[in-house]
Amino acid sequence: MGEANKRVGLAINYDYHDYGGMLQAYATYRKLKELGYQPEAINIDHLKKSINKRKMGYFARNILDSSIVKEKGEVVKKKFRRKLDRSFGDQLDKRDAAFERFCRSHFKESVVYESWEKLTESCHAYSAVLVGSDQLWLPSNIAGDYYTLSFVPENVNKIAYATSFGVSEIPRRQHKEAKRYLSRINHLSAREDSGKKLIRKFTGRDVPLVCDPTMLLTAEEWASDVQEKRLIKEKYIFCYFMGDNPWQRTFVRRLKKRTGCKIVALLHLDQYIKSDEEYADATPFDVSPTDFINLVKNAEYVCTDSFHGTVFSIIHKRTFFTFKRFSETATLSTNTRIYSLLKRFQLEDRLVKQQDKVSDLMLKEIDYNKVFSILNDFREESVQYLEHSLTNKG
Repeated sequence: MGEANKRVGLAINYDYHDYGGMLQAYATYRKLKELGYQPEAINIDHLKKSINKRKMGYFARNILDSSIVKEKGEVVKKKFRRKLDRSFGDQLDKRDAAFERFCRSHFKESVVYESWEKLTESCHAYSAVLVGSDQLWLPSNIAGDYYTLSFVPENVNKIAYATSFGVSEIPRRQHKEAKRYLSRINHLSAREDSGKKLIRKFTGRDVPLVCDPTMLLTAEEWASDVQEKRLIKEKYIFCYFMGDNPWQRTFVRRLKKRTGCKIVALLHLDQYIKSDEEYADATPFDVSPTDFINLVKNAEYVCTDSFHGTVFSIIHKRTFFTFKRFSETATLSTNTRIYSLLKRFQLEDRLVKQQDKVSDLMLKEIDYNKVFSILNDFREESVQYLEHSLTNKG
């Protein structure tokens, strides 16, 4: 393949200020470079207004769903608090600046596309356009109709690497749309069992499960981006909670009492949670995505309700405890990706239930020899899928 044909357009959520999201986007970008390709993150800054308008239409149609209203309401409340509380706003500004520095230094972006027509035309210059990974096929994103790759011409190779629906079912009104866009993609893969089932339901295709992009890189490979010096000198429990579940913080306090480790927590991620300011000993805000990895890899224990918090704990062989973020009845629940991840690595006993005792869970050790035997095979299979997809239009 000639050099000119090694350009790959990435429809990835690379600039959103979320630790797991930005790191998985970077892992996709970096792995493609290592495979000899010339990836570039597609810049849709001028198209986001129309995408968000479509997404707002989805949320408006679901205005009577209390779980959606509550979840999105918390996001809006955080924005208001940021404007009204200057001290809080300054802290979040530090976090945003750390994300921006990472984004500018770790991705090559495309030109800014002024219109959908120009974006579609530009795709002919790519050997492939790849979408992945994370929750880019949530119902709201299907409505946004960007990560569906609908803008990519028929004759351009379209690849979905580990793209997640985030949910186990999508609304009935979106079934026709899902069948349409999934059927256009040349190479489909899933990150979770639930996604594999949805793809089979809408296309009849039995697609492979591949690992999250972050797992395409080993701990040693991640280390090349992470400073060796510990950010926290003392022994600590690292807490990375996205949801507001007070009993989980009670578990952490009991773990601290039993171990003597201080609590280090990243606060107010998706929403402002006032009670969280009371349980941690250190709450840094000037934390870049690579600083996040540093905090995981040097922790004695990791407590998280995050998929990627769990993933990086596994990569760095940490003792971790994973919690459900959502109730099982919540429409926006993304618990399925946690279940699939833990099942894949035979780590279901790391999922903490409210009635579980810290003393009992601390007796359960993780057999990382067994975990890494599974991970190494999974990584190899996933890279093979990626290489095949890039070189065969299908």
